Amino acid sequence: MSGLAGRTVLVTGAARRIGRAIALRLHAEGARVLVHYGTSEREARETAVLCGGAPLYRADLESVTEIEAMFAAIGEREGPLYGLVNNAARFTRKTVDEITEKDWDFIHSVNLKAVFFCAQQAARLMRRNPGGEGRIVNISSMGAFLAWPEHVHYCASKAGVVALTRGLARALAPSISVNSVAPGVIPFEEKDDPAIQRMARATPAGRPGTGDEIAEAVVFFLKASPFVTGQVLQVDGGLGLR
Repeated sequence: MSGLAGRTVLVTGAARRIGRAIALRLHAEGARVLVHYGTSEREARETAVLCGGAPLYRADLESVTEIEAMFAAIGEREGPLYGLVNNAARFTRKTVDEITEKDWDFIHSVNLKAVFFCAQQAARLMRRNPGGEGRIVNISSMGAFLAWPEHVHYCASKAGVVALTRGLARALAPSISVNSVAPGVIPFEEKDDPAIQRMARATPAGRPGTGDEIAEAVVFFLKASPFVTGQVLQVDGGLGLR
């Protein structure tokens, strides 16, 4: 496994929650972290400070035009990109009868469409590296594999991320690897939500996971040989075991 010291890695949705945990871990590994945010500017600035004054990049990931502009700016200011962590995502709770087209698009525009276009743009910058080397890690979810009746639109988007990971792994081989991490129950401010607590109790590990544990899996893929590609690592405390 190669090290990350001095490597430039963009983390989308790095202002808060899992994204912040990933950014902090990459900074600890010596990576040159780029912090993307959408609307959480204050939290993004806090993350950037904790990452040693990391550069900030704002973009509305619903807009392919803004995605393209962000990566153009990265290419001009930062040079070649080594890694992309597609972490930014949305999550809502609605029954099947409640979901509207607007609800569907709200989830899929960021959770799936943006993942593809960020990967597309990142790959173009990665090809500037010697040998065209690069690493893409997509954050999926155990919702891609489990049936969550109040989150059908979300689960569909995350299942799409798994399929997208596999397709991109073939399309971008051999120099750029594409893998995915599928978190289980990783609560933050919603840790006291009864539904979250029920899922945590149903986890064989007997507890919810942490952002740091997801970051550990991301680091593994970023440091791994490109021979490791198209894989999904379920970091779920055994939640998916049946």
